[in-house]
Amino acid sequence: MRKGIYIRGSLILLTVILAFIFFLPNTPLFSYMPDWWKKNMPNKGIVLGLDLRGGSHLIFEVDIKRAREITVERIGMHLQSLLEKKGIKATVKAEREKITVQPVNDEVKKLIKENYPDLSFSEQGGYLFCEIPEEAFKRVETTSVEQAIEVIRNRIDQLGVAEPTIHRQGENEIVIQLPGVKDPKKALEIIGKTAQLEFKLLDEETPLWKELPSLIKAGEEEVFLNQWKNKIPEGDEIVFQRIVNKETGEVYKRPYIVKKEVLLTGDLLAEAHVSIDQRFNEPYVSLRFNDTGAKIFEEITGKYVKRRLAIILDGNLYSAPVIQEKIEGGNAQISGNFTLEEAKDLAIVLRAGALPAPVNLIQNVTVGPTLGRDSIEAGKTAVIIAAIFVALFMIVYYRLSGIIADFALILNIFLLIGALAALNATLTLPGIAGIALAVGMAVDSNVLMFERIREELRLGKTPKAAIESGYKKTFWTIFDSHVTTLITAAVLFHFGSGPIKGFAVTLSLGVAINLFTALIGTKTVFDFIYIGKERRSLSI
Repeated sequence: MRKGIYIRGSLILLTVILAFIFFLPNTPLFSYMPDWWKKNMPNKGIVLGLDLRGGSHLIFEVDIKRAREITVERIGMHLQSLLEKKGIKATVKAEREKITVQPVNDEVKKLIKENYPDLSFSEQGGYLFCEIPEEAFKRVETTSVEQAIEVIRNRIDQLGVAEPTIHRQGENEIVIQLPGVKDPKKALEIIGKTAQLEFKLLDEETPLWKELPSLIKAGEEEVFLNQWKNKIPEGDEIVFQRIVNKETGEVYKRPYIVKKEVLLTGDLLAEAHVSIDQRFNEPYVSLRFNDTGAKIFEEITGKYVKRRLAIILDGNLYSAPVIQEKIEGGNAQISGNFTLEEAKDLAIVLRAGALPAPVNLIQNVTVGPTLGRDSIEAGKTAVIIAAIFVALFMIVYYRLSGIIADFALILNIFLLIGALAALNATLTLPGIAGIALAVGMAVDSNVLMFERIREELRLGKTPKAAIESGYKKTFWTIFDSHVTTLITAAVLFHFGSGPIKGFAVTLSLGVAINLFTALIGTKTVFDFIYIGKERRSLSI
């Protein structure tokens, strides 16, 4: 008997010590701890959510129309590549949501049906019109949003944002919450950058090449394109390289004529990192392709020796080096007079992968830390007031037993905060509401047990026997009620968004800890009081 009581007492003491250790990073005492302790600490305590800590609340919209167009363009480029490999002379054009092939013959139809059986065909005037079914486009729309979420998540992870919230809203919107972001502008640029990396050939053979101006002023690109759009040969396009005058800081654009055909894309990248050019002491982004990309890159560099290969990201030309020889191993680099910070940002978006379609920012709200501090203080006040009122009620109504219940209440709150810190959980306003609710629930179980003990005392049992009987007879009632609450919390966590999940976490932890403090904590205190003694009365 005594041994069991001491084991339970030791278990309670151990949980209190662990809760204090886990919560230590959130206290001023942590700054006085030795460095080895800080480095080996298993977690960083409780993380404050966006509504408490401040940060950025962003909503992006995935450009579904462009996602459909990109799908059509990729199928068109793949079909053109297949036809060329088979030695079939035919031209493939991808326009909007339709693919046109000319001329038409049985061999062309067979090749398309074998590779794209879902495409529907119609033939008219020597042209074959291929249309993608709406069901396929719907799949593209769904996967585009899902892929965009994963790419954005990867980019944010590399930014080092603690506990970001990223989830889908509606059909094509993505909600992002970034607690404690110090540079929201930089985060916004990295998240929203499409990062469509393309390798294309410069068309230096066209007579127009010599007529191109060396530089134009930034902002005049649209006017320039309108003047030249009827001059550009079919199959070519104009892209611009950003040039900055280091002395004056003025920004210019240098136009280039490139082939529309995409030889290689960034989705075959395996690695991207920043390196320093030892000759000029300038940063550049070093690229390495996966096995498939390395083979294609080797074929390109072998086929187009002495030609200039343009490296284009999101429609902007970064560099256009001359291919001196076949390059094996799939290694390349992007240089462009970067600052070290620009090179790092570019490497981040390339490592995280390209967005499947452009995303447009439709809402950008910055939550200030002042609101967070006010919310924390209001939350603390609410929890303290709730705890005081509950504690006073228990003491007035149950006297000494009420004091024991208050001990369980304090233990419950302390262990709950320690558990949140151990899980490195994000605390939000709904989470504070969950703690306040847990305060009320913490004494609910004790009320059931105390009322049952009162009934046992009325039946003439001794206090010790009444306590034992009261705990045994209410055990399954308390256990069942807590399990059903845990199920509700689990459903809220699974289907809810960020704030709802925060509430569900604190609620479920509060319920689980309440079982421990009510069934083990208070019972242990009663056993210590009555160990080896037989009292005639019980203050309840």
